[in-house]
Amino acid sequence: MSQDRLIAVGRVAGAFGVRGEVRIAAFTQEPLALARFRALKRQDGSPGLTILSARESKGGIVCRCPGVETKEQADALRGLRLFVSRDALPPPDEDEFYLADLIGLAVVTPQGEALGGIKSVQDFGAGDILEITPAGGGPTWYLAFTRETVPTVDIAAGRVIAVPPTEVVAEEE
Repeated sequence: MSQDRLIAVGRVAGAFGVRGEVRIAAFTQEPLALARFRALKRQDGSPGLTILSARESKGGIVCRCPGVETKEQADALRGLRLFVSRDALPPPDEDEFYLADLIGLAVVTPQGEALGGIKSVQDFGAGDILEITPAGGGPTWYLAFTRETVPTVDIAAGRVIAVPPTEVVAEEE
């Protein structure tokens, strides 16, 4: 597992007020954790925003950043995704992991049959979903990330055990 990859931690939601404060939607469990990182990066690793001061707000933080003095400047940043290096994150507790650590893990059945590899972890509003690249090639497929469908996550072994749902085929009348 590479520790130098970037992990998304937030997205600029726009301006807060008229004095250049920036609203950031936090992807972290604790929104004010963004302020502890201070220097946030863009997806390409270039500088994104530096947080000088912050306070918590609904779903994220409101912060002051150097170079952002007006509402228009803050609004121009809307949609900017913010990242930190994986190694800047605190180590997870025992039996915990970051969803980003799942990317690249092998996906196998309880019997050991290779199903593919985890390409990404998505959340479209109904919970986390694993996007899986099939072992034999072809289009990716999605699997709900629940205890029922993914009973075992073994980061150290580089794999998850998955129980894909049975396919339902409609019969022709």
